[in-house]
Amino acid sequence: MRWVNRRIGRTNGLLLGLIPILLLVFVYLVFSAERHAINPADKILPLPSAMAQAMQGLIFERDQLSGRYLFWADTLASLRRLGLGLAISTLSALLVGLMLGILPPVRATFGMLVTGMAVIPPIALLPILFIAFGLGETAKVALIVIGIAPVMIRDLAAHIGALPRETIVKAQTLGASTWQLIIRVALPQAMPRLIQAMRLALGPAWVFLISAEAIASDIGLGYRIFLVRRYLAMDVILPYVAWIALLAFTIDFILTWASRRLFAWAHGADR
Repeated sequence: MRWVNRRIGRTNGLLLGLIPILLLVFVYLVFSAERHAINPADKILPLPSAMAQAMQGLIFERDQLSGRYLFWADTLASLRRLGLGLAISTLSALLVGLMLGILPPVRATFGMLVTGMAVIPPIALLPILFIAFGLGETAKVALIVIGIAPVMIRDLAAHIGALPRETIVKAQTLGASTWQLIIRVALPQAMPRLIQAMRLALGPAWVFLISAEAIASDIGLGYRIFLVRRYLAMDVILPYVAWIALLAFTIDFILTWASRRLFAWAHGADR
């Protein structure tokens, strides 16, 4: 059987997916051991024991100044900002994307504006956001929204605009009004695509979040990473990066599960 025709089950797929991850871990351990054999004080590739020791204080011990468990406080702060940014972006994508996709006059009026916003580098707007909203939470959430919402809107609008014309005509033949077309025809088709757009936006959302936290924040995963980098504290940076990757993977898994559960018809043979 040709490889292109092979179908991989979930269990085998999980095992195959773990292979490159375990290989990377093995390569890291080998290089780390070699560096520490030459220089026991090496900070670039810390041993797992050093990372565990460094993280123990952040996870299980209260900070003397703030009285908080820094690791969990950083995690909650970042997830709160990320969740709020994703929620606003998703709602905006759903409302605006539906209007752009199903209504040609709206698409003609606002399509160019959305396209222009989608191609502007969001990081370039960060100073403007800090000037306009200050250094608080609003600017950080706004950066996430500006960074991912226009792209999500374009994707959803393109998907709705590509619906077969026959479907729209049949609905109108049966007496459907414009709002009925939006609610009964476009919305069901948009929902699984919206979840897919959220999954694709997760990566950029994390980038914008970490960037905002690194520049102006006193708590958060990005803030902690850029705070300890001046001390070359790779025993903290690497676990934090791994934790961010795990959080992103978990959110992506939940979105995938929800999409398959709620919109199984949209996944066809992939169920």
